[in-house]
Amino acid sequence: MTKVHFIGVCGTAMATVAILLKQRGLEVRGSDEHTYAPMSDVLARHGIKPLEGYSAEHIAPDVDLVVVGNAVSRGNPEVEWVLEKRIRYCSLPEIVRDQFLWERLPVVVAGTHGKTTTAFMTAWALSESGRDPSFLIGGVSKNFLTSGQLGNGKAFVIEGDEYDSAFFDKTAKFLKYLPHIVVVNNIEFDHADIYSDLKELRLAFTRLVNLIPRDGQLLLCADNAEAAGLAVSAKCAVETFGLAASADWRADKICHQSASTTFDVVHGGQLVGSVNLPLLGVFNIRNALGSIAAAVRVGASESDVLNALEEFCGVRRRLELRGVARGVAVYDDFAHHPTAVRETLEGLRAAAFARRIWAVFEPRSATAYRKVFQSEFVDALQLADEVIVADVYRTALPDVESLSEGELVSRLSQRGVSARHVSGVDSIISLLSSEARDGDLVVIMSNGDFEGIHGRVLSRLAASV
Repeated sequence: MTKVHFIGVCGTAMATVAILLKQRGLEVRGSDEHTYAPMSDVLARHGIKPLEGYSAEHIAPDVDLVVVGNAVSRGNPEVEWVLEKRIRYCSLPEIVRDQFLWERLPVVVAGTHGKTTTAFMTAWALSESGRDPSFLIGGVSKNFLTSGQLGNGKAFVIEGDEYDSAFFDKTAKFLKYLPHIVVVNNIEFDHADIYSDLKELRLAFTRLVNLIPRDGQLLLCADNAEAAGLAVSAKCAVETFGLAASADWRADKICHQSASTTFDVVHGGQLVGSVNLPLLGVFNIRNALGSIAAAVRVGASESDVLNALEEFCGVRRRLELRGVARGVAVYDDFAHHPTAVRETLEGLRAAAFARRIWAVFEPRSATAYRKVFQSEFVDALQLADEVIVADVYRTALPDVESLSEGELVSRLSQRGVSARHVSGVDSIISLLSSEARDGDLVVIMSNGDFEGIHGRVLSRLAASV
């Protein structure tokens, strides 16, 4: 039996892969610094008890393979021990490829935005169509309540992350995934800590396309010029999706409602059917179209796919309604990039009609806290009625490279937006409790836990009735 040790096992993707390997009969263990819930609890339920902290002693003498997470680097005592003792090691995407993908038909969902939702939509559509897919996706779907599973069907739906693989392999993860069907929603400059500019990021996607075999399929969003431009690099069949009149898979007769979006699906100029998607925003229409095209290409019927999407309940932390208290609806959104912020607010605005929208923004991700994106965040956040900018989260960047909370607020105010920089979560909660009124929509935007602000806001609002 192969014995595998994970360095950094509590990350969502690492933990999910560890669990899937254990289900395949491998002996799995792992360690992490300050092991934390919920993934430590999930691992324990599957018989994997994470080891606390990093130590060379955690690497058992009989271990066959060590999986190194991309959050650890040189100086980590376990990494140093593995290198010194010449223990076999690999990155997470490498073990995913070698253990799961060679025997499957990989459906790789990529793009700067929307890949988590699109991947889950695809997996759900295939599942409801009787295809029993495997999947590995960087989030948790309300339909599956898990980030990964091993099915008996041929398709393996995987989120194609463009982020780097490990400290010893700075190439994109998705280049390891043996792509057969590839969905690309969009390409925008992101991950400024990894890529120097859009040209460098574009090259990574071009390399992904170059790996698709001739009998594969490339599905590109026609509404995004960078994504659509990948068609010239393809050696396989190409189809497009989107709202553009030229798209092969197109949405028509769009109707925004308070809790859903209805639209017709047209393929090759022919009406396929209508969908009442229980999600908000044009961006989710595009996500749905990409998933429809991918699932149909795998072999699912169009009618089964459309029916499945009407039962798709969304992904946690993607414009997720966390609750309503005192008439105020509180949403959680992972938005970490200006375009994601803009599309979230546009989607909420289309469904909110005249209701007041609050945007509470924590600049936390490696993209969000960089000054290079500051103007774009102004453009995105101005779609809200009230903006609260929290403190930039623990950046070690020099001031000249770091987003300025004060400047962001000042520029929003110049555009007539009510904007404030509020330092500290307690102060933000107090402000919302005193100023939010019945009918308001509060969307809290951060890619971190934000000190549990969502539940705390709801509790304070409920207590002040």
